[in-house]
Amino acid sequence: MIVEHLSLVDFRNYATAELALHRGPNVLVGRNGQGKTNLAEAVVFLATLGSHRVSSDAPMVRDGQEFAVIRARLSHGERKVLLEVQLNRQGSNKARINGSPAKTGELPRYAHVVLFAPEDLQIVRGDPSSRRRFADQLLIQRTPRMSAVLGDYDRVLKQRTALLKSARARGIRGEGLATLDVWDDKLVALGSEIIAARQRLAADLQQPVADAYAAIAGADHRPRLEWALSVRGADPEDGDDDAAPDTSGDVSEMFRAALAAKRAQELERGLTLTGPHRDDLVLRVRDLPVKGYASHGESWSIALALRLASAELLRNESPAGDPVLILDDVFAELDGDRRRRLASLTAGYEQVVVTAAVEEDIPEILHRHVVRISNGTISDERATGSDEGLAGDDRRTAEEDAHD
Repeated sequence: MIVEHLSLVDFRNYATAELALHRGPNVLVGRNGQGKTNLAEAVVFLATLGSHRVSSDAPMVRDGQEFAVIRARLSHGERKVLLEVQLNRQGSNKARINGSPAKTGELPRYAHVVLFAPEDLQIVRGDPSSRRRFADQLLIQRTPRMSAVLGDYDRVLKQRTALLKSARARGIRGEGLATLDVWDDKLVALGSEIIAARQRLAADLQQPVADAYAAIAGADHRPRLEWALSVRGADPEDGDDDAAPDTSGDVSEMFRAALAAKRAQELERGLTLTGPHRDDLVLRVRDLPVKGYASHGESWSIALALRLASAELLRNESPAGDPVLILDDVFAELDGDRRRRLASLTAGYEQVVVTAAVEEDIPEILHRHVVRISNGTISDERATGSDEGLAGDDRRTAEEDAHD
């Protein structure tokens, strides 16, 4: 898959922006605060329906505006697809595919993107929500219908939690909680599907992660992935992920049993204490948890391996070809050896987009089509190599702010 052209209206710091991208490596160079990451974020949104920097859509709408528009022309071999999404500060987003109205959940069927960013270190070192977000965004790209399942689960979770808080405030117990049983049924049905999909994902990522880690680190530290599930006794959100992994038994039955066992505690706290919203993806190297034990270099290696493995998974499964790889200010975070290894591993993808504040940080193998972003202007400065039909001087203005 290739992103041929990206157009933005009132997105982040851009009033309007037009960016032409080409097959192979594309380099976006500019000082911090110019909007390089904002361009990457817009492409990623089409593939994951979310941002790698914020948990809600409102911050992506330019200050003073009610909505933003992302429009991209994609090439799937000989087939062209035009995707458009309107991000609204309030209310649901709207999407169009080839000019016709569509559900936003349909966009990831056409856009496959894998982003590498400094924030990836939080997948390894951050709280469980960072790892859940990583897994769920990949799930959506792998199986777009999971976007609706995850959205429905979040809505049911909010309704059930609101009921728990109301029951606690009003002192309701026993038969007065019949409505809670209805929400339990919905939570179990949706949550079990999410748990099963996440477990399949971890299993399918295992070997690609091991291969990518060895390629990045130059050593075999036996990286492993496994889910610590709250329905099996772990409680990662409260700092307990020590429950032994157990692949036996029916998840739905265990989920229902866990809800029953924790009902009194849930009523006391006014929280839903079991379900995929409290699970954690435990990462290990050398049989030790990465979080708390791994060195800085090992942490970066596992973070990069997760992204490379994601790209390989999508590459092997998608009839649309390679996912677009976006390396957003990553090279500044890496030592020279890891820079060279990462560049070599990614250079063979159909399209790679690299952002950098310092052009010299980018390995030569990725240094081809260069776009400069400076003082609110996107300028296609030069192209080298064998690419054909590269734009010579495509300039578009954009309002400058400091969102990047």
